[in-house]
Amino acid sequence: MRANTLLAVLGAIAALLLIPPLLSSGSDDDVGDQVRGLRVLVPNAPGGGYDVTARNAAKAIEEADLSRRIEVFNLPGAGGTVGLGRMVNERGNGKLVMSMGLGVVGAVYTNKSPSSLADTTPIAKLIEEPDIVVVSKDSPYQDIGQLLRAWKADPGALPVGGGSRAGGPDHLAPMLMAKAAGLDPRQVNYVPFDGGGELLASVLGGKIAFGVSGIGEYRDQIQAGELRVLAVTSKDRLPGVNAPTLTESGVDVVFTNWRGMVAPPGITESERTRLVTLFTRLTSSAQWQEVLKRNGWTSAFQPGEEFGRFLAAENDRVASTLKELGLV
Repeated sequence: MRANTLLAVLGAIAALLLIPPLLSSGSDDDVGDQVRGLRVLVPNAPGGGYDVTARNAAKAIEEADLSRRIEVFNLPGAGGTVGLGRMVNERGNGKLVMSMGLGVVGAVYTNKSPSSLADTTPIAKLIEEPDIVVVSKDSPYQDIGQLLRAWKADPGALPVGGGSRAGGPDHLAPMLMAKAAGLDPRQVNYVPFDGGGELLASVLGGKIAFGVSGIGEYRDQIQAGELRVLAVTSKDRLPGVNAPTLTESGVDVVFTNWRGMVAPPGITESERTRLVTLFTRLTSSAQWQEVLKRNGWTSAFQPGEEFGRFLAAENDRVASTLKELGLV
């Protein structure tokens, strides 16, 4: 009996050893191995919203051990459409994604780009964040009311800067502000910058009267007292920011920016699935939750096809808004 029992146990062990490993089990290590060598293209200059999002995402992915050796690189120009053209030309490259957002949607129209986001593979919408109306600590404008009165008196004399080209979020927000305040958006002296880093220098240097940008890009300078926030474009006030909303200030505007990731066209279904899975796991990681908290971002995750439907709707919305404002 003992011999028979021993033989049975040995047979069971041998059978288990013959079972092949589950290579597609979906473990974090498996996902990391499959997308190792990922590159993230940032279509604006260092310090801008797409750059901050990409570098925070890459760091969180590596810290959560979801992938390794992620390279983030910048290719600025034409409101993000230079980078968009590069993405479209990288057809079939399953190890490349681009950090992008509302600004690229608008830039396609205002720059008459031959490529559009419809030519890319949607991977994930990641975050939303409001814009802020900000001035330097030495600005004569202590509150949004003072700024609005001066702006209405002579719109052209008060240049407003944004970290996006025409059609981007930092452009649309002040144009909507102007219209709600009774100004003709075409009278606004808007100065575009290729990303929040370039805009910051001009705000601090007093080269523009005020700037409009995302809160995440300037939180350090705000906390250090170098910048003063006059208003936020969100529906509600932002925690830790001593500034009213535009609606509180009599300007009927609620505006939210968003950012996400797209891949080149023509990648395989398995490559698309791996990328969507990677960013899905990122958004549920503790490391990413800390990123959201630190930057004041709101999670707005939409994977793959759902993000694709959102992009199509945003394309129509931005086109309609630009026409309504008389800007295209």
